[in-house]
Amino acid sequence: MEFFIDTISKTIQLTQADKEVFINNCLVTKLKKRQFFLQEGNVCRYAGFVSKGCLKTYTIDKNGDEHVFQIALEGWWISDMYSHLTGEPANFTIEALEDCEIVVMDIEAREKILKEVPGYERFHRILLENNYMATQRRVNSMLSSSAEERYLAFIKKYPQIVQRVPQLVIASYLGIAPESLSRIRKQLAK
Repeated sequence: MEFFIDTISKTIQLTQADKEVFINNCLVTKLKKRQFFLQEGNVCRYAGFVSKGCLKTYTIDKNGDEHVFQIALEGWWISDMYSHLTGEPANFTIEALEDCEIVVMDIEAREKILKEVPGYERFHRILLENNYMATQRRVNSMLSSSAEERYLAFIKKYPQIVQRVPQLVIASYLGIAPESLSRIRKQLAK
C-alpha cells in the first residue's frame, strides 16, 4: 500500500486523511505466477495497481493465437476498463507473469475516493490522458513502423520489461511472429 500511495503522491499532494481514504477503500491482493486477475468473459470488478510483479493483458483469437495488449510492471495500472466501467463481460484476460501484489479498487471504492480525495480526480485524469497518448503512439507504431523499428523502440523505452518478460510475450505485444523477433534479435546482435 505504501508504494501505491507514494506513487499517487508524486502527482498530487495527499494529506494523512487522504491516505486513510485509500487505505480504507483499497485492498491488496496477491497472485502467483500464471494465476488470473481476470478471465475473458467475466466482468472486471477491479482496477489494479501493480505494487510488485508483472502481468499481461491479452486476448485469444479464433485461431488460438494470443495477442498481448498490455504488459504491466510495478507502478502501472491494469484492468479491462471497458468491462470495469460498464459491467459488461471482459474481452481480455489478465494473467500474472510473476508472483504479484496488486492494490485493487472496485467501482464503489473508486467513486468514494474521487468524492473524498479532491486531488484524485486530477490524478485520475492525468493517468487516463497518459494512457490515451501511449495507446495512440502504439497504434501509430503498429501501422507505420517496421517490426525492427518497433522492437528497437520497445527495448529503448522498456528495458526492464525485456529483462523480465519472455520473448514470446514481447513478440505478441509488438505484433511480430516469434520467429521474426528471433531473427531481428540475431541481426541486431551482429
